[in-house]
Amino acid sequence: MATMSKTKQIYLFFLISLSFSACVRNKKIDVSNIPVDVKIERFDKEFDVMETKPMATQATYLKKKYGAFYHDYIAMLLQDDDINTNDTAYFKLLRRVFATKDYNALKHDVDSVYPEMNKEQAELTDALRHIKYYFPQKRLPRVITYYSGFEAQITVGNDYVGIGLDLFLGANSRFYPAITEAYPHYLSRNFNAQNICPRVVEGMAREDMFPESDSSKTFMSKMIYNGKIMYFMDQILPDAPDTLKMGYTGAQLKWCQDFKSKIWAYFLEENLLYESDFPKIQKYFTEAPFTPGLGEKNESAPKLAVWTGWQIVRQYMDKHPEVTLAALMADNDAQKILNESKYRPK
Repeated sequence: MATMSKTKQIYLFFLISLSFSACVRNKKIDVSNIPVDVKIERFDKEFDVMETKPMATQATYLKKKYGAFYHDYIAMLLQDDDINTNDTAYFKLLRRVFATKDYNALKHDVDSVYPEMNKEQAELTDALRHIKYYFPQKRLPRVITYYSGFEAQITVGNDYVGIGLDLFLGANSRFYPAITEAYPHYLSRNFNAQNICPRVVEGMAREDMFPESDSSKTFMSKMIYNGKIMYFMDQILPDAPDTLKMGYTGAQLKWCQDFKSKIWAYFLEENLLYESDFPKIQKYFTEAPFTPGLGEKNESAPKLAVWTGWQIVRQYMDKHPEVTLAALMADNDAQKILNESKYRPK
């Protein structure tokens, strides 16, 4: 047999390296024996009991059971951060809320979509077991569901993560067309049960475990920070597709993959890496239907700096298998991560 040419040898080695890197990044961790079992607490159902039981009695019970969450929830619901839940004056406002048609219609739909949450509970259990595997000292939060009044999908408190079920009713919910100013379709299309676990994990990462430093001001530092958050989600949600983690459609993800070299070239040509003018760079990080200035006929994906940062961090970790997830998340040297990733998309 003729000797394989050097070019073919290099090509074969390159393919093997890529395959090995993908295996390392997506390797399965057995977390089944980690003693974490999530119990989703249905505050939404217990809060509704206030409509039929003596309000003072139920309020006392809820305050004792839910602690700080109860105060935080009432303050959000009544739009009053200074509310005193030890003073029953707010009961009058609650009675008005319970009496509205909108509240009762919302309660009906939440109960219909989420009569039980066994699947979501199992997904969150697996995710929090992964968090405990990588961060064994992490104190895990309670998981509490509520009606947010279309204010928030996820809230993160001192000892809890709250899930606003009214913003996970499914893309075709009858409520969402009426709130398109706050939640246009490119957002509400992801308001479904499949997004509960990814958004809880992302909320914990961003708001509790790894909040962005105030010193993170440049495009590059924000890009790498967001890339680290996405890589964290890779490890905590190993079975979740990239579309779910990013909130992309399949077409948006494919667009990024097809044009990754042009995206990177655009960032360099526009001298964005060290730009710190937030109004100038925010369009590359925020939710939107597309990214202005890139692509034809508004077909580009949004959050291109987040997606690119993710690819950079993935490549960095592929090249540094000795770096643990905890070490990565603690490393704030964005320049080093970029340099050592040797990110040169083609």
